[in-house]
Amino acid sequence: MGEDGTGRTPEATTERARTAGPRQAWAGLPWLVRTAVTWSACLVVVVVGLWLLGKVAVLLAPLAIALAGTLFLTALLDPVLLRLRRLRVPAAPAALLTILLLLGVLVGVGVLVWNLTASQFGELTQQLDEGLARSRDFVTSTLPVTDAQLDRLVQQTRDGLTGTAPDPVGGARTAAEVVGSVLLALVLLFFLLKDGRSMWHWVLGRATGPNRAVAAEAGRVGWRTLGSYSRGTMIIAAIDALGIGLALVLLGVPLALPLALITFLGGFVPIIGATVAGAVAVLVALAANGPTTALLTLGAVIAVQQIEGNLLEPLIMKRQVQLHPAVILVVVTAGTLVAGIAGAFVSVPIAAVTWRIIDTVQRHRDRDGLVPTA
Repeated sequence: MGEDGTGRTPEATTERARTAGPRQAWAGLPWLVRTAVTWSACLVVVVVGLWLLGKVAVLLAPLAIALAGTLFLTALLDPVLLRLRRLRVPAAPAALLTILLLLGVLVGVGVLVWNLTASQFGELTQQLDEGLARSRDFVTSTLPVTDAQLDRLVQQTRDGLTGTAPDPVGGARTAAEVVGSVLLALVLLFFLLKDGRSMWHWVLGRATGPNRAVAAEAGRVGWRTLGSYSRGTMIIAAIDALGIGLALVLLGVPLALPLALITFLGGFVPIIGATVAGAVAVLVALAANGPTTALLTLGAVIAVQQIEGNLLEPLIMKRQVQLHPAVILVVVTAGTLVAGIAGAFVSVPIAAVTWRIIDTVQRHRDRDGLVPTA
């Protein structure tokens, strides 16, 4: 076979020209076009990945929520387990006693609250209806909105809610999924409390070299973040309920205990839960005592939430679990769309732990010089 003047065969020259063509064409494009194509391709990959992840999350929503709730409870109860282990209680009895303590507290508080407030929930519904009626009168008298337009908006909202309401078969299936998720969460909670640390050591044993140190620190940071979030959320929710409940008692608003309970439960869903609980309290105050008390109640709710956001949350949860309010809103909304109230409950701790793990891994890479710094 012949060779050209450069010492290469014609076949090699043809192959080189074929491979160099696309590269030369790409290099000949303006840098703005190359940048736009690159970022567009990355965006397409990210969107497709998020779409696939969302489809998997919807299909496995009961399992995912059970796992997330189990991890949340495990982080919350871990100090109790450690205290029992220090008292030389074996692992399995300590885990069982911890779960029984949790169930005892939940059942006891539930029975106590039910006995104190069951007779008041009917009155609470009536007060809310009256508050909504007064709000309606205020809107139609001060804003350029007619009764017919407001009725049409309310009817459209009701039709939308009715259209999304599950049928009896779907409701039974949902109830079965909830019961199954709760039972699965309790079983997983027992095993995580009993063998969680040995499971984690086994996972670390599969990592080698510098990855093991990174995984160990990321795991510690993520677990510490989840524990701080779970315990901090419960403490802050209790303080919010106590502060708003006390304000309602001082203002003479009826149904202070049920409203405090709603505030406590709403505290587990950041921003949205507190807003809904505060709106319910203001509506009841408006229906029961008029606009002056309603405005005072609104001021009390805002004051308590400001103290929570600016003082209690940084003090109790520390900076390691703080997320920007915009991120929290997006995460809570996404969790609600995927799995309803349960999704809203678990979305923020998942986001906080994920962010802390990613940040820890990135700092390790920057420190070790694996990623060039600007």
